[in-house]
Amino acid sequence: MARVKRGNVARKRRNKILRLARGFRGGNGTLFRTANQRVMKALCNAYRDRRRRKRDFRRLWISRINAAARINGLSYSKLMGGLKKADIKINRKMLSQLALIDPQSFTNIATSIKN
Repeated sequence: MARVKRGNVARKRRNKILRLARGFRGGNGTLFRTANQRVMKALCNAYRDRRRRKRDFRRLWISRINAAARINGLSYSKLMGGLKKADIKINRKMLSQLALIDPQSFTNIATSIKN
């Protein structure tokens, strides 16, 4: 059986990892073994946090809507229940944008729900 030298393949594999680890502090960005560990951890964190970001934004939107609703004399749950009963189809992201950028239109929505 002929001897196989993996020089090219191994170097490409290592450089791929080191390219992903660029910008990490100390040996984590330059030494292959530690860089490989840090890159695996970073990829796990990135995968997890792509899902967590969606949760975090939804929580932010809900807290903004709740604050604006309470200014208008409603709670968040009463506001959302009223939106469903009034058949106003607007998502939380847009409601929070309204509450932040155009409070007058948010007040109009809240008063229409109260009545």
